[in-house]
Amino acid sequence: MKKRRYRIFIAAVAILTTAAFAQENQKYLSLDDCIVRALENNLNLAAEVLNPEIADLSVTRAGEKFLPLLSFGYSNRDTNTASYSFIDAADQVRSTYTDYMVSFNQLIPTGGQVNISLSSYKNDTNRSFQTINPRYGSTLTFDFVQPLLKNFGYKASRREIIIAKNTRDISENQFRQLLLETIYSVERAYWNLAYSIDNLKVRRQSLQLALDLLEENKRKIEVGTMPPIEIYTAEAEVANQKADILAAEALVRNNQDRLRRIINIPLDSEENAKEILPSDKPKFDKREITFEDALNTALEKRPDLEVIRIDLKTKKYNVRYANNQLLPELNLQASYWSPGISGDQILYLDDDPFTRVIVGTLPGPASDALKEAFRFKYQNWSVGLVLNVPLNTILSRAASAQAKLALEQAQWKLKDLEQEVILEIRTAMRNVETNYQRVQAYRAARELADKKLEAEQEKFRVGKSTNFFLLQYQRDAGDARSAELRSLVDYVLSLADLDRVLGTTFETKNITFSGISVKQDS
Repeated sequence: MKKRRYRIFIAAVAILTTAAFAQENQKYLSLDDCIVRALENNLNLAAEVLNPEIADLSVTRAGEKFLPLLSFGYSNRDTNTASYSFIDAADQVRSTYTDYMVSFNQLIPTGGQVNISLSSYKNDTNRSFQTINPRYGSTLTFDFVQPLLKNFGYKASRREIIIAKNTRDISENQFRQLLLETIYSVERAYWNLAYSIDNLKVRRQSLQLALDLLEENKRKIEVGTMPPIEIYTAEAEVANQKADILAAEALVRNNQDRLRRIINIPLDSEENAKEILPSDKPKFDKREITFEDALNTALEKRPDLEVIRIDLKTKKYNVRYANNQLLPELNLQASYWSPGISGDQILYLDDDPFTRVIVGTLPGPASDALKEAFRFKYQNWSVGLVLNVPLNTILSRAASAQAKLALEQAQWKLKDLEQEVILEIRTAMRNVETNYQRVQAYRAARELADKKLEAEQEKFRVGKSTNFFLLQYQRDAGDARSAELRSLVDYVLSLADLDRVLGTTFETKNITFSGISVKQDS
């Protein structure tokens, strides 16, 4: 008696140890957990999330054309030449010319540009008869150029920015579309894993029923109430059930690997060695939605439709721009400049330079030339129109025709996608309704199969049935349970597919966007 108790105690310890080890090697995850981990760790998303960032930088780069341009210039020229006349210089003519320049150039939204420049110079020479030497000069200039036909207007000047913004919006919507597909792939992998695990449980229950029947047949054969040949039917059923379990176990492992791949569990991590088990159960909640509401929702929220619409806006803009480029160039040009001059004034005997007798100098600093320029002492201006007529815009209109064809192509693509959306909505809604009815039908079939099995077991117990019929009802009951589980998972997946088709996955999963970052609200 003591020995038996000891064995029971050892068995209990072994069972508890096995259960604890199984818990350590299991990882329960909810559907939300898997979605969050896929959004954070999926390698495909990690690569694609860079596209909106790259497009956003393209917008910034395109906008840099309106940043002002500062230019600085400096040059120094020193020349020495032989004197061809003693009047010009005694031996050689020497001149030093130094030039300084700074300018500010700014594009304006109407397509024109404004330029403000300040140039100064110093000229020093040994030539005779100079009245100011060295001479300083400064000129403050304002230039304005405005296209009146070609390249005129706000949209023409911001062409690169407009296209870059549209490209960025397209990239963001393509990323949203990828998120929709990724979330749906997570749901599909998650619920298929849940089904395969529950299906494995059903197969094990069926195996247990077959084993129980086999044991009961052995007892009946031992007491002589059943012919020995009946044992083969039960043994064959046990073998079949074991084969079904092997296939079901392989399906579980395959689905676990698919889910690991989507949520990107590292291969070298401890978590990868754990068995993933879904903690959520599929819910059988009916959803009511009309086709008109579904279509309006899809047309408003589907990212792929928005991609085509944005591309269509770009194509329309390209047509207008191409037509604008056919116009001749007519530019309004206006300039205003204020010069200033200064230098050392040379005083000659009797105020006559031809005496070549210098009696003194009156210093004139370079700052005086700058002051005169900024005081607008000498005002000068000019206004003009310049017309350029490139022959290529008259003889060839290929660019305009190409833009129009591209626009027409985008319009057909939008219509085609809208027709595809209508088909997808009808199919998704039909699948939801069909799977809802399948769940009800398979649930009723499972309940009837269970009742038939109970009745057949009672008949078999009193000797009014055979192994063949009982095993048939056991298989029917097991198949009915599997069919009900499959239909329930198909219904949940059809709801997820409907969300994907309508573009409402983010709302149903409480996923919000901040820029291009994604988070799931609790």
